[in-house]
Amino acid sequence: MPFDFFGAKKKPVIAMAHIGALPGSPLYDAAGGVEKLIADVLKDVEKLQDGGVDAIMFGNENDRPYVFAAPHEGIAAMSAVVQAVKPALKVPFGVNYLWDPKASVAIGAVTGAKFVREIFTGVFASDMGIWEPDCANASRMRRNLGRGDMKLLFNINAEFAHSLDQRPIELRAKSAVFSSLADAILVSGPLTGEPAVQSDLRKVKDTLKNVPVFANTGVNIDNVTDVLSVADGVVIGTHFKVDGNTWNPVDGARVKRFMDKVSGLR
Repeated sequence: MPFDFFGAKKKPVIAMAHIGALPGSPLYDAAGGVEKLIADVLKDVEKLQDGGVDAIMFGNENDRPYVFAAPHEGIAAMSAVVQAVKPALKVPFGVNYLWDPKASVAIGAVTGAKFVREIFTGVFASDMGIWEPDCANASRMRRNLGRGDMKLLFNINAEFAHSLDQRPIELRAKSAVFSSLADAILVSGPLTGEPAVQSDLRKVKDTLKNVPVFANTGVNIDNVTDVLSVADGVVIGTHFKVDGNTWNPVDGARVKRFMDKVSGLR
C-alpha cells in the first residue's frame, strides 16, 4: 500500500473534487458566493464516494489563469470550503492549491488533509511565466504546523509547462526524493486531462523502488489497465466529468464504471 491511510486498498484511485473559481479569480461567481462553492462540490463528492473512489483531492482548477502565490482571499475561501465539506467525507482527502506549494501545505494542515499535491521542485517555462517553486519553505511549514504525518505528493513534470532542467525525468524524480524528501512522485501529461507518457511512468517507477509513483493526469477507462500495470495508483479528474470535460460536474455513472474496472485489476 502506498500509505497507511489507504488501509488494505491496492492501487488507490484519488479522485479530484474541483472547487469552483475562488474569490479573487476572474471566473468567481460573486452572486453565488462561497455557499454555492460548497453546495456544488458537495454534489461532486457524493457522486465520487458513491462510485467507490479511495480518496478525494480538493483542487482549485477553476482559478484560471493560475498564480504562483495564492491570494489571501483564495486561501481563506478554499479552507472554508474544505472544512464545510469534511463532515460528508467517508474517505481520506488531500488538497492542492494551484500552483502554490506553501498555500497547499497551509490549507492541508489546518483542514486535516492526509496529503498535499503540488509542484515542489524544479524550474519551468510555463504559461504563467518562469516557475520556481519553494519546496524548502513548504516542507518547513509542514513541520512548523505539526503535520509531519501529512504526505507531500510531488508532481515532477508540470502541466502547462516545460522543465528547464534537462536531466532525464527519472533522475529528477530520484533527486527530488533524495534532496527534497518527496513522499510520492506523480508523473503528468502536458495538460490537464492528457495522459503521462507511459515510458516516462515506467522509467520513474523502475528508478524509485521504495517511493510510491502515481499517474497524475489523463487516466481513463481505456488506458487504466496499462497505467496500473506500472503505477502504484492514479489521480483522476477529467474522465469522471460529464462528457469527459474537465469543467463539467462529476458523472456518477462514469465513476462507477471506472471503479468497477479497477476492482477487477486489483
